[in-house]
Amino acid sequence: MTELIPTPIIKWTAAETAGAIAKGEVSAVEVAQAHLDRIDAVDKKVNAFLHVDTEGALAAARAVDEKRAKGEELGPLAGVPLALKDVFTTKGIPTTCGSKMLEGWIPPYDATLTGRLKDAGVVILGKTNMDEFAMGSSTENSAYGVTGNPWDLSRIPGGSGGGSAAALAAFEAPLAIGTDTGGSIRQPGAVTGTVGVKPTYGSVSRYGLVAFSSSLDQGGPCARTVLDAALLHEAIAGHDPLDSTSIDAPVPAVVEAARMRDVRGMRIGVVKEFAGEGYQAGVMQRFDESVELLRELGAEVVEVSCPSFTLALPAYYLIAPSECSSNLARFDAMRYGLRVGDDGTRSAEEVTALTREAGFGPEVKRRIILGTYALSSGYYDAYYGSAQKVRTLISRDFDAAFAGVDVLVSPTTPTTAFPIGERADDPMAMYLADLCTIPSNLAGNAAMSLPVGLAPEDNLPVGLQIIAPAMADDRLYRVGGAVEAALNDKWGHTLLEEAPAL
Repeated sequence: MTELIPTPIIKWTAAETAGAIAKGEVSAVEVAQAHLDRIDAVDKKVNAFLHVDTEGALAAARAVDEKRAKGEELGPLAGVPLALKDVFTTKGIPTTCGSKMLEGWIPPYDATLTGRLKDAGVVILGKTNMDEFAMGSSTENSAYGVTGNPWDLSRIPGGSGGGSAAALAAFEAPLAIGTDTGGSIRQPGAVTGTVGVKPTYGSVSRYGLVAFSSSLDQGGPCARTVLDAALLHEAIAGHDPLDSTSIDAPVPAVVEAARMRDVRGMRIGVVKEFAGEGYQAGVMQRFDESVELLRELGAEVVEVSCPSFTLALPAYYLIAPSECSSNLARFDAMRYGLRVGDDGTRSAEEVTALTREAGFGPEVKRRIILGTYALSSGYYDAYYGSAQKVRTLISRDFDAAFAGVDVLVSPTTPTTAFPIGERADDPMAMYLADLCTIPSNLAGNAAMSLPVGLAPEDNLPVGLQIIAPAMADDRLYRVGGAVEAALNDKWGHTLLEEAPAL
């Protein structure tokens, strides 16, 4: 490669990488190989990847180089490497969802999102580790080992998409894809010092996304900068006739918004309910500083009350398990995936029971049991029905808030990354990691987490959450881009440059 851009390839942003490839300053193959070498060097420590597709990545990179050599125009992310959460189907390479239930399964088709990435010329490096079937906040529930946080490998990288966030923070990929059911993109982003976005529900196709909770699951972009997230968002979003919940509407102008870096005249609401007991002092300190920064940048800041948000956590842990108990019923040992005990002497029911016992981990079993109980005769109205009523109240709180403000802000998660194992035996403590993120999933609106500094107690990253109305995703990028630019100017570098070297 030439020395026109002296920064090591793995430290480039996605936008810089795509620009260098388009100008011929570096080949897509060189970029892919640099990231594959990085994975080979550090992933034994991090465990961000479950499967690395070396051959496929280099073939995709060669196709980009050939296209450029022919003089064809390249897309804005052509040749950029990406780490894909192992919950999206990928034709020809494994999709396990972090579970023994799907160990060795090779899908015969690509998810719509996977296909759109390929069409955009993105180079998929491989599939990333995750909490089993996306159920967890720490990536400790994977059947294939725990992922470490690159800031401190003894701590969690968040969940369920900890592998995608860790791959970014470890400079194994400049882009990643996650899914967000209750905070599984934003919470890992917060604790790894990266950017994570939950798009409006229905704006990114769920076709080929292995379902956990169908009314909550949403794929979205993970990146190291707001602009990179916007570029990825634009590549994957848009209507899909294969997804019955897909919104048939134009994608908001997220890239343009990310480049604005101007919040003058915007009204920003601080959610009163997201503070107080249980919030780490350093997290609140960085959040308060972020709010003051928004004022300095010309935004009007007001306090907003959303009283039903305090009921979001219990409502979510009735709705999501109920839907998962239905969705995971397909893993019956008959059609695909694991089969245990089929020795010719057992009934189908016995084989199904033995397979589920062996194939599902403790957290998945816990949620299936919770959901089945909540949906059972005599309890449906008291539990699932009541939770759906709370969901309506939360949506109304959002509607009332957005009638007076452009976006809402809060901490992304109440604490920084906690030590691996600290909450493993305490499900309620684990669930509290999603306290601030869950309301947006229940309402279906858009939300982002971006890094706003380190907590003074432990020098670990803190995330700022920005929440926008449905189909107003561009507001996330406008506010996030302005905050990111101001902080980088203040620090003289990006936050990840402070991360300890692996």
